[in-house]
Amino acid sequence: MAVLMGGLSAEREVSLVSGRECARALREAGFEVVEVDAGRDLSARLTEISPDVCFNALHGRWGEDGCVQGMLEWLGIPYTHSGVLASAMAMDKTRSKDAYRTAGLPVVESRLASKAEVMAQHVLPPPYVVKPNNEGSSVGVYIVGEGANTPPKLSAEMPEIVMVETYAPGRELTVSVMGDRALCVTEIITEGWYDYAAKYMPGGSRHVLPAEIPEEIAEACLDYARRAHEVLGCRGLSRTDFRWDEARGLAGLVLLETNTQPGMTPTSLSPEQAAHVGISFPELCRWIVEDASCNR
Repeated sequence: MAVLMGGLSAEREVSLVSGRECARALREAGFEVVEVDAGRDLSARLTEISPDVCFNALHGRWGEDGCVQGMLEWLGIPYTHSGVLASAMAMDKTRSKDAYRTAGLPVVESRLASKAEVMAQHVLPPPYVVKPNNEGSSVGVYIVGEGANTPPKLSAEMPEIVMVETYAPGRELTVSVMGDRALCVTEIITEGWYDYAAKYMPGGSRHVLPAEIPEEIAEACLDYARRAHEVLGCRGLSRTDFRWDEARGLAGLVLLETNTQPGMTPTSLSPEQAAHVGISFPELCRWIVEDASCNR
């Protein structure tokens, strides 16, 4: 078993944590594990190691967007989580929103725009959000508040083309899906925006599960998460995030995005939800490995 971690994306440090925790759990579950920090020599290293399966604990570009998945298909090595197309679709926020709309899932208005255009004028009426079209973990997210007089000044690290979407107010909810099973709804409580620090720094957020929300909203979240997993063609474990404006009832529930390789520490959102329904972290990792595949 080769556990792929680290990598070259902006989410490298998060991936290292996920990978080490998964490697520990897989050893506890009885697997022989080799930890692999995925660099540009990954193909050569995997050819040398010749693993039976790769556990993909990479996050962000190259590891989560179909690139590593395509390489593993070429090498003929079964791997965990989603395949090439689903990984690429989910990482591309614009294309995944198009897929959600086709499936009748509720999303906010959004469009792609050049970095120069976004800094020159309001591309959408405030409030709105500006973010990279193909990063995760809230990397490079700008919130332009209601009544803002000037457009945002984006950092030099932002890509030349970004996604701009209408700001969705309300409570932060998330649902993990294992295969065809939606686990439960978690509410994420933070002081302010659920940004990178809130996700990964100690004390950055609090998780309430099951979320204390009306049954109608909980059932809709579970249904929408299953449908998002299916319409993108995901396999294994995924996690879909929502915002819910409770003042608007069911009409206030919108789908934000689907993560095909959620964070994988014992206290990450998906393992917490698995534990809530009676699946331990080693059992979850074993299930993910047993679901590994190639050519699908």
